[in-house]
Amino acid sequence: MNLNELQNIISQGENETVEFKQSFSKTVIETLAAFSNTKGGQILIGIDNSGTVKGVSISEETVQKWLNEVKQNTSPQILPNADIIIIHGKTVVVISVIEYPVKPVSFKDKYYKRVLNSNHRMSLTEIANEHFRSINESWDYSPDLNHNLEHISIAKIKEYINSYERKNNTKVDYSAFGFLNKLEILRNNKLTYGAYLLFAKEHCLTTDIQVGRFKTDVTIIDTISLNTDLFTELNEIIAFIKKHLMVEIIITGEPQHTERYDYPLDAIREIVINMLVHRDYRSSNGSIIKIYDNKIEFYNPGGLFGDLTLEELLRFNYSSQTRNKLIAQAFKEIGIIEKYGSGIKRIFTICKNYGIIPPEIIIKPNGFKVILYKEKIKVGDRVGDRVGDRVGDKLTENQKKIVLWMQNNSTISAHLLSEKVGISKRKIETNIKKLKELGYIKRIGSAKSGYWEIIK
Repeated sequence: MNLNELQNIISQGENETVEFKQSFSKTVIETLAAFSNTKGGQILIGIDNSGTVKGVSISEETVQKWLNEVKQNTSPQILPNADIIIIHGKTVVVISVIEYPVKPVSFKDKYYKRVLNSNHRMSLTEIANEHFRSINESWDYSPDLNHNLEHISIAKIKEYINSYERKNNTKVDYSAFGFLNKLEILRNNKLTYGAYLLFAKEHCLTTDIQVGRFKTDVTIIDTISLNTDLFTELNEIIAFIKKHLMVEIIITGEPQHTERYDYPLDAIREIVINMLVHRDYRSSNGSIIKIYDNKIEFYNPGGLFGDLTLEELLRFNYSSQTRNKLIAQAFKEIGIIEKYGSGIKRIFTICKNYGIIPPEIIIKPNGFKVILYKEKIKVGDRVGDRVGDRVGDKLTENQKKIVLWMQNNSTISAHLLSEKVGISKRKIETNIKKLKELGYIKRIGSAKSGYWEIIK
């Protein structure tokens, strides 16, 4: 790094990949570990929080001692680079790390990742997900320690093979288990979690999903409870929802009249497929679908996967990340999924073309909700205005940061928000009040034990 590059970095301030420190300390190592678990980054030692160059006193051995301390306190060991640059007669040390290829990296047996301009302690789920992603696998490829090949159905596997042959216009010359080994749904003839969920022979607690037709929040007209393989669940869920939809007969002048449901079936099917494929099956919670007179609510355990934010999702500005790669690939092999990462955009497009208002997406603590409305787009109403009413629109920069921090930590306090955003607690409270008025956030529960719900 040269002097011009350093001055440019300082002028831009701290961010997701840059942090200023006046001196070397344990928090420097923590941040390097967080950088390694995210996108890499640089720590400028000798710069205060405001970006003022203070300089740091070092000897010939100082920097090497720092690097050794980083190496000794991280696992896997981080080997950072260091540049010494003189600016305005003062010494600044720039310590850099790249994104580590095999994650996560720990500091003193704790794991951190970089969120905006701060370090975030990783949960057990985040730690597991990072490990699977770094080896290009996912949880569903792991051996199922509770079941064996006797717990999956040969008949269901043969039905899957028939679907594969029709979709790919080919003939499969393998046995049922041989074919699953070829696709790595089985590993060395051993059952994986994904294989069990796809072809469970009998009652499967893990895939629990409740579907109900509600007249009010407490009045249930009809309901089903499903605990079976994912392909069967897909068909039964769609059949149940379809049974409870209103149908309009459209006279076309042709011998066969056209039936139009009050919701687009393609959008419903796409949402249900996404529920089954992207659900966090490690959660003890089940999936829930509620059909009301004017809307259908789809709730799934497992929030947004990876580092994806609600804003990126709603702007369709993200690369595909899949929580359950084996299940997703199995659905894709028989044409149920056409293209990874395009489901949300396709749902919005289907609703727009069908003439109903866009669906609503809500991120809940460890969960994900999609609400499909039957309300039609009014004449002169612009779909883009509704779809554009998202996190980030019409908000100040501080309000955007508050919403993003609440999205990453639903129980975050006003005091911690003050530290993270860099404004006073009083200003935080003023902004929170405004966000509530605008309908972006909602407080669920008490001030001490409740959490923040992102509405828009």
